[in-house]
Amino acid sequence: MTERNVRVEAIDRRAVEDQEVEIVERKGLGHPDSICDGIAESVASALAQAYLDRVGHVLHFNTDETQLVAGEAEPAFGGGEVVDPIYLLIVGRATKRYEGTTIPTERIALEAAREYLAETIPQLEFGTDIIVDVKLGAGSGDLQDVFGEDSEEAGSSDSSSGQSPREEVTAPMANDTSFGVGHAPLSETERIVLEAERHLNGAYAEENPEIGSDVKIMGKREDDEIDVTVAAAMVDEHVADMDDYREAVESVRAEVEELAGEYTDREVSVYVNTADDYDEGSIYLTVTGTSAEQGDDGSVGRGNRANGLITPNRSMSMEATSGKNPVNHIGKIYNLLSTEIAEAVVADVSGIRDLRVRLLSQIGRPIDEPHVADVHVVTEEGVTVEDVRGEIEAIVNDQLADVTSITRRVIDGELSTF
Repeated sequence: MTERNVRVEAIDRRAVEDQEVEIVERKGLGHPDSICDGIAESVASALAQAYLDRVGHVLHFNTDETQLVAGEAEPAFGGGEVVDPIYLLIVGRATKRYEGTTIPTERIALEAAREYLAETIPQLEFGTDIIVDVKLGAGSGDLQDVFGEDSEEAGSSDSSSGQSPREEVTAPMANDTSFGVGHAPLSETERIVLEAERHLNGAYAEENPEIGSDVKIMGKREDDEIDVTVAAAMVDEHVADMDDYREAVESVRAEVEELAGEYTDREVSVYVNTADDYDEGSIYLTVTGTSAEQGDDGSVGRGNRANGLITPNRSMSMEATSGKNPVNHIGKIYNLLSTEIAEAVVADVSGIRDLRVRLLSQIGRPIDEPHVADVHVVTEEGVTVEDVRGEIEAIVNDQLADVTSITRRVIDGELSTF
Protein backbone atom coordinates (compact mmCIF):
# COMPACT_ATOMS: atom_id res chain seq x y z
CA MET A 1 0.00 0.00 0.00
CA THR A 2 1.28 3.46 -0.89
CA GLU A 3 2.35 5.53 2.13
CA ARG A 4 0.60 8.90 1.92
CA ASN A 5 0.97 11.95 4.09
CA VAL A 6 -2.54 12.13 5.56
CA ARG A 7 -3.15 14.39 8.55
CA VAL A 8 -6.32 14.48 10.67
CA GLU A 9 -6.81 17.12 13.35
CA ALA A 10 -9.40 19.30 15.02
CA ILE A 11 -10.56 22.29 12.96
CA ASP A 12 -9.47 25.78 14.01
CA ARG A 13 -12.99 27.23 14.14
CA ARG A 14 -16.55 26.47 15.23
CA ALA A 15 -18.81 24.50 12.91
CA VAL A 16 -20.37 26.83 10.34
CA GLU A 17 -23.84 26.10 11.73
CA ASP A 18 -22.65 27.37 15.14
CA GLN A 19 -21.25 30.65 13.84
CA GLU A 20 -23.39 33.75 14.41
CA VAL A 21 -23.20 35.03 10.82
CA GLU A 22 -23.02 32.98 7.62
CA ILE A 23 -22.88 34.24 4.02
CA VAL A 24 -23.41 32.04 0.96
CA GLU A 25 -23.72 32.88 -2.74
CA ARG A 26 -24.48 31.05 -5.97
CA LYS A 27 -24.28 32.52 -9.45
CA GLY A 28 -26.83 30.78 -11.68
CA LEU A 29 -26.25 29.18 -15.06
CA GLY A 30 -26.99 32.36 -16.99
CA HIS A 31 -24.75 34.65 -14.97
CA PRO A 32 -21.90 35.97 -17.19
CA ASP A 33 -19.24 34.28 -15.05
CA SER A 34 -21.14 31.00 -15.10
CA ILE A 35 -21.61 31.22 -18.87
CA CYS A 36 -17.82 31.38 -19.16
CA ASP A 37 -17.39 28.50 -16.72
CA GLY A 38 -19.95 26.39 -18.53
CA ILE A 39 -18.57 26.96 -22.01
CA ALA A 40 -14.96 26.50 -20.90
CA GLU A 41 -15.82 23.18 -19.28
CA SER A 42 -17.96 22.06 -22.22
CA VAL A 43 -15.09 22.79 -24.61
CA ALA A 44 -12.62 21.02 -22.31
CA SER A 45 -14.76 17.88 -22.20
CA ALA A 46 -15.21 17.92 -25.99
CA LEU A 47 -11.48 18.30 -26.61
CA ALA A 48 -10.60 15.55 -24.14
CA GLN A 49 -13.09 13.17 -25.76
CA ALA A 50 -11.83 14.06 -29.25
CA TYR A 51 -8.26 13.29 -28.21
CA LEU A 52 -9.33 9.95 -26.76
CA ASP A 53 -11.24 9.08 -29.92
CA ARG A 54 -8.49 10.13 -32.33
CA VAL A 55 -5.20 9.24 -30.60
CA GLY A 56 -6.20 7.26 -27.51
CA HIS A 57 -4.83 9.80 -25.01
CA VAL A 58 -5.85 13.15 -23.57
CA LEU A 59 -3.31 15.63 -24.92
CA HIS A 60 -2.14 18.93 -23.51
CA PHE A 61 -4.83 21.64 -23.45
CA ASN A 62 -6.47 24.24 -21.20
CA THR A 63 -9.44 26.52 -21.92
CA ASP A 64 -9.76 28.20 -18.53
CA GLU A 65 -9.19 31.79 -19.66
CA THR A 66 -12.51 32.21 -21.50
CA GLN A 67 -13.86 35.77 -21.37
CA LEU A 68 -17.24 37.42 -22.03
CA VAL A 69 -17.84 41.03 -23.10
CA ALA A 70 -21.36 42.21 -22.42
CA GLY A 71 -23.66 43.30 -25.22
CA GLU A 72 -26.51 45.80 -25.34
CA ALA A 73 -30.23 45.17 -25.50
CA GLU A 74 -33.53 47.05 -25.46
CA PRO A 75 -36.02 44.92 -23.54
CA ALA A 76 -39.74 45.69 -23.76
CA PHE A 77 -42.92 44.07 -22.51
CA GLY A 78 -43.90 41.42 -25.02
CA GLY A 79 -40.44 41.29 -26.56
CA GLY A 80 -37.51 43.59 -27.27
CA GLU A 81 -34.28 43.06 -29.16
CA VAL A 82 -30.55 42.68 -28.78
CA VAL A 83 -28.88 45.76 -30.25
CA ASP A 84 -25.23 44.80 -29.85
CA PRO A 85 -24.43 41.09 -29.41
CA ILE A 86 -22.55 39.57 -26.53
CA TYR A 87 -18.98 38.63 -27.44
CA LEU A 88 -17.37 35.54 -25.97
CA LEU A 89 -13.75 34.54 -26.54
CA ILE A 90 -12.63 31.00 -25.83
CA VAL A 91 -8.97 31.38 -24.88
CA GLY A 92 -6.38 28.75 -24.11
CA ARG A 93 -4.04 26.17 -25.59
CA ALA A 94 -4.67 22.89 -27.32
CA THR A 95 -2.55 20.29 -29.10
CA LYS A 96 -3.53 20.44 -32.77
CA ARG A 97 -1.17 17.84 -34.23
CA TYR A 98 0.11 14.64 -32.69
CA GLU A 99 2.08 11.82 -34.33
CA GLY A 100 0.71 12.57 -37.79
CA THR A 101 -2.88 13.16 -36.64
CA THR A 102 -4.47 16.60 -37.00
CA ILE A 103 -7.17 17.55 -34.47
CA PRO A 104 -9.53 20.41 -35.50
CA THR A 105 -9.51 21.97 -32.04
CA GLU A 106 -11.14 25.28 -32.89
CA ARG A 107 -14.03 23.65 -34.76
CA ILE A 108 -14.53 21.26 -31.83
CA ALA A 109 -14.57 24.23 -29.44
CA LEU A 110 -17.15 26.14 -31.48
CA GLU A 111 -19.43 23.13 -31.75
CA ALA A 112 -19.20 22.48 -28.01
CA ALA A 113 -20.01 26.12 -27.21
CA ARG A 114 -22.98 26.13 -29.58
CA GLU A 115 -24.40 22.94 -28.06
CA TYR A 116 -23.91 24.18 -24.50
CA LEU A 117 -25.67 27.48 -25.13
CA ALA A 118 -28.54 25.83 -26.99
CA GLU A 119 -29.17 23.54 -24.04
CA THR A 120 -28.53 26.00 -21.21
CA ILE A 121 -29.65 29.42 -22.50
CA PRO A 122 -31.94 28.78 -25.50
CA GLN A 123 -32.99 32.45 -25.60
CA LEU A 124 -29.48 33.34 -26.81
CA GLU A 125 -29.38 32.92 -30.57
CA PHE A 126 -25.91 31.76 -31.55
CA GLY A 127 -24.25 34.08 -34.06
CA THR A 128 -26.64 36.99 -33.58
CA ASP A 129 -27.35 37.47 -29.86
CA ILE A 130 -23.93 36.10 -28.98
CA ILE A 131 -20.76 35.93 -31.07
CA VAL A 132 -18.31 33.19 -30.08
CA ASP A 133 -14.68 33.36 -31.11
CA VAL A 134 -11.86 30.88 -30.47
CA LYS A 135 -8.16 31.58 -30.01
CA LEU A 136 -6.32 28.44 -28.98
CA GLY A 137 -2.55 28.57 -29.00
CA ALA A 138 -0.66 25.40 -29.80
CA GLY A 139 -0.35 22.94 -26.97
CA SER A 140 2.76 20.85 -26.52
CA GLY A 141 2.78 17.15 -27.33
CA ASP A 142 5.61 16.81 -24.81
CA LEU A 143 3.28 17.96 -22.03
CA GLN A 144 0.43 15.53 -22.67
CA ASP A 145 -0.32 12.86 -20.07
CA VAL A 146 -1.90 9.55 -20.84
CA PHE A 147 -5.51 8.77 -20.12
CA GLY A 148 -5.75 6.02 -22.63
CA GLU A 149 -7.42 2.77 -23.46
CA ASP A 150 -6.19 0.88 -20.40
CA SER A 151 -7.78 3.39 -18.02
CA GLU A 152 -11.01 4.19 -19.86
CA GLU A 153 -12.94 1.77 -17.68
CA ALA A 154 -11.74 3.31 -14.42
CA GLY A 155 -14.25 2.69 -11.71
CA SER A 156 -15.31 -0.82 -12.80
CA SER A 157 -13.57 -4.10 -12.07
CA ASP A 158 -11.71 -6.24 -14.61
CA SER A 159 -13.51 -9.58 -14.38
CA SER A 160 -10.79 -11.40 -16.32
CA SER A 161 -7.99 -10.46 -13.96
CA GLY A 162 -9.95 -9.93 -10.77
CA GLN A 163 -8.08 -6.66 -10.28
CA SER A 164 -9.46 -3.16 -9.97
CA PRO A 165 -8.31 -0.69 -12.64
CA ARG A 166 -7.02 1.57 -9.86
CA GLU A 167 -4.25 -1.02 -9.41
CA GLU A 168 -3.44 -1.00 -13.15
CA VAL A 169 -3.41 2.73 -13.88
CA THR A 170 -0.34 4.75 -12.99
CA ALA A 171 -1.34 8.17 -11.73
CA PRO A 172 0.09 11.08 -13.75
CA MET A 173 2.41 13.65 -12.25
CA ALA A 174 1.02 16.91 -10.89
CA ASN A 175 1.37 19.79 -13.34
CA ASP A 176 1.72 22.39 -10.59
CA THR A 177 2.35 22.97 -6.90
CA SER A 178 -1.13 23.98 -5.86
CA PHE A 179 -4.02 22.96 -3.63
CA GLY A 180 -7.72 22.13 -3.61
CA VAL A 181 -10.27 22.54 -0.82
CA GLY A 182 -13.52 20.76 -0.07
CA HIS A 183 -15.98 20.66 2.80
CA ALA A 184 -19.03 18.82 4.08
CA PRO A 185 -21.77 18.65 5.07
CA LEU A 186 -23.49 21.65 3.55
CA SER A 187 -25.13 23.93 6.08
CA GLU A 188 -28.85 24.64 5.88
CA THR A 189 -28.17 28.04 4.33
CA GLU A 190 -25.78 26.56 1.77
CA ARG A 191 -28.30 23.90 0.82
CA ILE A 192 -31.09 26.45 0.40
CA VAL A 193 -28.97 28.67 -1.85
CA LEU A 194 -27.74 25.78 -3.99
CA GLU A 195 -31.07 24.01 -4.37
CA ALA A 196 -33.06 27.20 -4.94
CA GLU A 197 -30.99 28.15 -7.99
CA ARG A 198 -31.09 24.61 -9.35
CA HIS A 199 -34.86 24.49 -8.93
CA LEU A 200 -35.50 27.90 -10.48
CA ASN A 201 -33.29 27.01 -13.46
CA GLY A 202 -34.78 23.52 -13.65
CA ALA A 203 -38.32 22.39 -12.96
CA TYR A 204 -39.60 25.89 -12.22
CA ALA A 205 -38.27 27.38 -15.47
CA GLU A 206 -39.86 24.58 -17.48
CA GLU A 207 -43.27 25.68 -16.23
CA ASN A 208 -42.51 29.41 -16.06
CA PRO A 209 -40.65 30.58 -19.20
CA GLU A 210 -40.67 34.19 -18.00
CA ILE A 211 -37.74 33.48 -15.66
CA GLY A 212 -34.34 33.73 -17.33
CA SER A 213 -31.31 31.60 -16.62
CA ASP A 214 -29.44 34.44 -14.88
CA VAL A 215 -30.54 33.74 -11.32
CA LYS A 216 -28.14 34.86 -8.59
CA ILE A 217 -28.89 33.95 -4.99
CA MET A 218 -27.31 35.34 -1.83
CA GLY A 219 -28.01 33.78 1.54
CA LYS A 220 -27.32 35.46 4.87
CA ARG A 221 -27.93 33.84 8.24
CA GLU A 222 -27.74 35.80 11.47
CA ASP A 223 -28.20 33.39 14.36
CA ASP A 224 -31.46 31.62 13.42
CA GLU A 225 -32.79 34.11 10.89
CA ILE A 226 -32.04 33.49 7.20
CA ASP A 227 -32.45 36.12 4.48
CA VAL A 228 -32.40 34.93 0.87
CA THR A 229 -31.93 37.60 -1.79
CA VAL A 230 -32.73 36.54 -5.35
CA ALA A 231 -31.81 38.45 -8.51
CA ALA A 232 -33.88 36.86 -11.27
CA ALA A 233 -33.70 38.15 -14.85
CA MET A 234 -37.14 38.09 -16.46
CA VAL A 235 -37.57 37.37 -20.20
CA ASP A 236 -39.58 40.19 -21.80
CA GLU A 237 -41.23 37.99 -24.45
CA HIS A 238 -43.17 36.23 -21.67
CA VAL A 239 -44.05 39.34 -19.63
CA ALA A 240 -47.01 41.33 -20.96
CA ASP A 241 -46.96 44.34 -18.64
CA MET A 242 -45.95 45.64 -15.22
CA ASP A 243 -48.65 43.67 -13.44
CA ASP A 244 -47.43 40.53 -15.16
CA TYR A 245 -43.89 41.32 -14.03
CA ARG A 246 -44.99 41.85 -10.43
CA GLU A 247 -46.76 38.49 -10.49
CA ALA A 248 -43.64 36.80 -11.83
CA VAL A 249 -41.52 38.29 -9.05
CA GLU A 250 -44.01 37.25 -6.37
CA SER A 251 -44.18 33.75 -7.80
CA VAL A 252 -40.40 33.38 -7.53
CA ARG A 253 -40.47 34.69 -3.96
CA ALA A 254 -43.17 32.22 -2.91
CA GLU A 255 -41.40 29.33 -4.67
CA VAL A 256 -38.08 29.95 -2.92
CA GLU A 257 -39.80 30.44 0.43
CA GLU A 258 -41.55 27.07 0.07
CA LEU A 259 -38.34 25.36 -1.00
CA ALA A 260 -36.41 26.80 1.95
CA GLY A 261 -38.89 25.20 4.31
CA GLU A 262 -37.75 21.79 3.08
CA TYR A 263 -34.22 22.40 4.40
CA THR A 264 -34.63 24.37 7.61
CA ASP A 265 -36.94 25.11 10.53
CA ARG A 266 -35.31 28.51 10.95
CA GLU A 267 -37.15 31.70 10.06
CA VAL A 268 -36.58 32.50 6.35
CA SER A 269 -37.31 35.78 4.54
CA VAL A 270 -37.04 35.88 0.75
CA TYR A 271 -36.46 39.03 -1.31
CA VAL A 272 -36.58 39.14 -5.12
CA ASN A 273 -35.18 41.83 -7.45
CA THR A 274 -34.73 44.35 -4.65
CA ALA A 275 -33.31 46.99 -7.03
CA ASP A 276 -36.64 47.30 -8.86
CA ASP A 277 -38.37 50.69 -8.79
CA TYR A 278 -41.91 50.20 -10.06
CA ASP A 279 -42.74 53.89 -9.93
CA GLU A 280 -39.81 54.70 -12.21
CA GLY A 281 -40.36 51.63 -14.39
CA SER A 282 -36.88 50.37 -13.57
CA ILE A 283 -37.12 46.57 -13.41
CA TYR A 284 -34.97 43.50 -14.16
CA LEU A 285 -36.41 42.84 -17.62
CA THR A 286 -34.21 41.26 -20.29
CA VAL A 287 -34.49 40.00 -23.85
CA THR A 288 -32.34 36.90 -23.39
CA GLY A 289 -32.64 36.11 -19.67
CA THR A 290 -29.08 37.13 -18.80
CA SER A 291 -27.45 40.34 -17.60
CA ALA A 292 -24.69 39.63 -20.13
CA GLU A 293 -26.89 41.37 -22.69
CA GLN A 294 -26.61 44.67 -20.83
CA GLY A 295 -23.31 45.61 -19.26
CA ASP A 296 -22.23 42.60 -17.20
CA ASP A 297 -18.96 41.03 -18.35
CA GLY A 298 -17.79 37.57 -17.33
CA SER A 299 -14.70 35.43 -16.80
CA VAL A 300 -13.87 31.84 -15.88
CA GLY A 301 -13.15 31.29 -12.20
CA ARG A 302 -14.79 34.44 -10.84
CA GLY A 303 -17.94 32.69 -9.72
CA ASN A 304 -18.87 29.47 -7.98
CA ARG A 305 -16.22 27.16 -6.59
CA ALA A 306 -16.11 23.48 -7.54
CA ASN A 307 -18.96 22.61 -5.16
CA GLY A 308 -21.27 25.15 -6.83
CA LEU A 309 -21.13 27.78 -4.10
CA ILE A 310 -19.19 30.83 -2.95
CA THR A 311 -18.63 30.37 0.80
CA PRO A 312 -16.68 33.08 2.65
CA ASN A 313 -17.23 31.26 5.96
CA ARG A 314 -15.11 28.41 4.65
CA SER A 315 -11.65 27.98 3.17
CA MET A 316 -11.66 28.21 -0.62
CA SER A 317 -9.16 27.76 -3.43
CA MET A 318 -8.92 30.65 -5.88
CA GLU A 319 -8.18 28.26 -8.76
CA ALA A 320 -10.56 28.26 -11.71
CA THR A 321 -11.79 24.67 -11.92
CA SER A 322 -13.64 24.88 -15.24
CA GLY A 323 -11.74 24.45 -18.50
CA LYS A 324 -8.61 22.92 -17.03
CA ASN A 325 -7.16 19.67 -18.33
CA PRO A 326 -8.75 16.80 -16.35
CA VAL A 327 -5.68 14.53 -16.44
CA ASN A 328 -3.15 16.22 -14.19
CA HIS A 329 -4.22 19.82 -13.60
CA ILE A 330 -4.38 20.12 -9.84
CA GLY A 331 -6.60 23.21 -10.01
CA LYS A 332 -9.33 20.94 -11.33
CA ILE A 333 -8.61 17.49 -9.89
CA TYR A 334 -7.87 18.39 -6.27
CA ASN A 335 -10.82 20.77 -5.92
CA LEU A 336 -13.18 18.07 -7.17
CA LEU A 337 -11.48 15.27 -5.23
CA SER A 338 -11.31 17.16 -1.94
CA THR A 339 -15.06 17.77 -2.14
CA GLU A 340 -15.69 14.09 -2.87
CA ILE A 341 -13.49 13.03 0.03
CA ALA A 342 -15.30 15.39 2.41
CA GLU A 343 -18.71 14.10 1.33
CA ALA A 344 -17.58 10.46 1.58
CA VAL A 345 -16.22 10.93 5.09
CA VAL A 346 -19.37 12.64 6.36
CA ALA A 347 -21.54 9.96 4.76
CA ASP A 348 -19.60 7.03 6.20
CA VAL A 349 -18.17 8.21 9.53
CA SER A 350 -20.47 8.89 12.48
CA GLY A 351 -19.92 11.77 14.86
CA ILE A 352 -18.75 14.52 12.47
CA ARG A 353 -20.51 17.90 12.38
CA ASP A 354 -18.17 19.81 10.08
CA LEU A 355 -15.20 18.81 7.96
CA ARG A 356 -12.62 20.46 5.69
CA VAL A 357 -10.24 18.70 3.31
CA ARG A 358 -7.17 20.38 1.85
CA LEU A 359 -5.07 18.58 -0.74
CA LEU A 360 -1.67 20.06 -1.62
CA SER A 361 0.28 18.87 -4.66
CA GLN A 362 3.96 19.17 -5.48
CA ILE A 363 4.84 19.57 -9.15
CA GLY A 364 6.22 16.35 -10.59
CA ARG A 365 4.81 14.22 -7.77
CA PRO A 366 2.12 11.57 -8.60
CA ILE A 367 -1.34 13.05 -8.08
CA ASP A 368 -2.37 10.09 -5.91
CA GLU A 369 0.42 11.04 -3.48
CA PRO A 370 -0.27 14.64 -2.43
CA HIS A 371 2.38 16.60 -0.57
CA VAL A 372 -0.16 16.58 2.24
CA ALA A 373 -3.80 15.56 2.60
CA ASP A 374 -4.99 17.68 5.51
CA VAL A 375 -8.36 16.88 7.11
CA HIS A 376 -9.82 19.14 9.79
CA VAL A 377 -12.91 18.03 11.70
CA VAL A 378 -15.45 19.30 14.19
CA THR A 379 -16.81 16.31 16.05
CA GLU A 380 -20.09 15.92 17.85
CA GLU A 381 -20.17 16.15 21.63
CA GLY A 382 -18.66 13.05 23.15
CA VAL A 383 -16.67 12.14 20.02
CA THR A 384 -12.94 12.86 19.78
CA VAL A 385 -10.67 13.15 16.75
CA GLU A 386 -8.96 9.95 17.86
CA ASP A 387 -12.29 8.13 17.70
CA VAL A 388 -12.63 8.84 13.96
CA ARG A 389 -9.03 9.21 12.80
CA GLY A 390 -8.61 5.67 11.47
CA GLU A 391 -11.85 5.68 9.49
CA ILE A 392 -11.06 9.07 7.97
CA GLU A 393 -7.54 8.07 6.96
CA ALA A 394 -8.86 4.91 5.29
CA ILE A 395 -11.40 6.87 3.22
CA VAL A 396 -8.81 9.47 2.20
CA ASN A 397 -6.40 6.76 1.07
CA ASP A 398 -9.12 4.91 -0.84
CA GLN A 399 -10.24 8.06 -2.63
CA LEU A 400 -6.67 9.04 -3.53
CA ALA A 401 -5.96 5.56 -4.87
CA ASP A 402 -8.88 6.05 -7.28
CA VAL A 403 -7.96 9.63 -8.28
CA THR A 404 -7.74 8.82 -12.01
CA SER A 405 -11.47 8.06 -12.07
CA ILE A 406 -12.04 11.81 -11.63
CA THR A 407 -10.65 12.30 -15.14
CA ARG A 408 -13.10 9.96 -16.82
CA ARG A 409 -16.08 11.25 -14.86
CA VAL A 410 -15.24 14.84 -15.75
CA ILE A 411 -14.99 14.01 -19.45
CA ASP A 412 -18.30 12.16 -19.28
CA GLY A 413 -19.97 15.18 -17.65
CA GLU A 414 -20.70 13.38 -14.38
CA LEU A 415 -19.02 16.02 -12.20
CA SER A 416 -19.95 19.68 -12.12
CA THR A 417 -17.10 22.18 -11.84
CA PHE A 418 -19.18 25.22 -10.91
